[in-house]
Amino acid sequence: MSETPPNTLQFRADGREDAPVLVLGPSLGTTFHMWDRQIPELTRDWRVVRFDLPGHGGAPAQPFTSVADLGDRLLATLDTIGVQRFGYAGCSLGGAVGLDLALRAPHRVASLALVATSPRFGSADEFRQRGVIVRANGLEPMARAAPEQWFTSVFAGAQPAIVDWAVQMVRTTDPACYTAACEALALFDVRDALDRIGVPALVLVGSEDQVTGPAEARTLVAGIADARLAVVPGASHLAPVEQPAAVTDLLIDHFAGTAPDTSGVLTVPPLPATPAPVAEPAPAAAEAAEAGRPDPYEKGLGLRREVLGDAHVDQALADDPDGAFQDLVTRYAWGEVWSREGLDRRTRSVVTLTALIAGGHREALADHTRAALRNGLSAEELREIVLHAGVYCGLPAADTALRVVARVVEEETTPPA
Repeated sequence: MSETPPNTLQFRADGREDAPVLVLGPSLGTTFHMWDRQIPELTRDWRVVRFDLPGHGGAPAQPFTSVADLGDRLLATLDTIGVQRFGYAGCSLGGAVGLDLALRAPHRVASLALVATSPRFGSADEFRQRGVIVRANGLEPMARAAPEQWFTSVFAGAQPAIVDWAVQMVRTTDPACYTAACEALALFDVRDALDRIGVPALVLVGSEDQVTGPAEARTLVAGIADARLAVVPGASHLAPVEQPAAVTDLLIDHFAGTAPDTSGVLTVPPLPATPAPVAEPAPAAAEAAEAGRPDPYEKGLGLRREVLGDAHVDQALADDPDGAFQDLVTRYAWGEVWSREGLDRRTRSVVTLTALIAGGHREALADHTRAALRNGLSAEELREIVLHAGVYCGLPAADTALRVVARVVEEETTPPA
């Protein structure tokens, strides 16, 4: 096990130092030990480097902000041991890292294996909700759900020791790092960039995977020019654990013909510039351009979705017949005010909740209570905000607000049955 300098990852290297390098990336909630049963075979021809996600497997709890941030830390880690070009196999979140590196650092990735991976993992709302549940309840709900999500029922019944090992991996993960990973997956979406991936890719999926199953795998194969699909029978999300021999054989077959040249770094010429499409600017955008500043709409819409959720924003847009009011809200409230750097999102949530309590705006209070949970405020902090607001906004307003907040907290923080 290596020491872990800042901005790098905890890792382990096995195999000959002069062999070509194969990097293995883990799934959310697991450690690099999920690849243990592949190591004896892979290290015959490869130097295998496995890494832990921050806060997983005893790694330092240094949350990352995006999949790209995690990819940067991995590249910095590989730099410390002199690895420039490598093959890469990753499972789920680990696969997302592989997609990111193939897009941003193609000169370093010789070949990809994407296990239980998707160009977009579910919905942003789903992963942000998972983060809210973890902040409120810890990782126990995720640990209890892991066996059903990761393994087939047949395997779980026959291998209770492995199931218990999997549950313990989740339980010992740092909650803040797990939540940060959920936020990173909520933002991850490379569907429109798959055609830019130019390395050979094996897309491997368990036939019974209900998390990122064959449908997501086929999306990857359709989008990546040099990709082939391998469906592993009798396997769910953690196929390397459930069907180790089949996964190992597929990895060896795929990477055998794509061993990276370790003599130096491949220099990739820059792609020719593609002219940007010309569109007629909207009136507000044109006014902003004339004023010498960028149109805040897209920035505001992105931030609004992050804070309030896709479902809420989609419904609000659908309920506005001509779009004028929602355009105003998105540009002014979100693109101009919420996006300012003077206050962080937690503080803005506190201010917003207090104003809504004072105004008696129950429906908006419920929406922004959900947003406050996403922005990291706890149920205890929300109650304190209402109590404090009651002194200055009136006790009847606080009494109503307490009921609204309590209802929303109960809805948002109760783990799925």
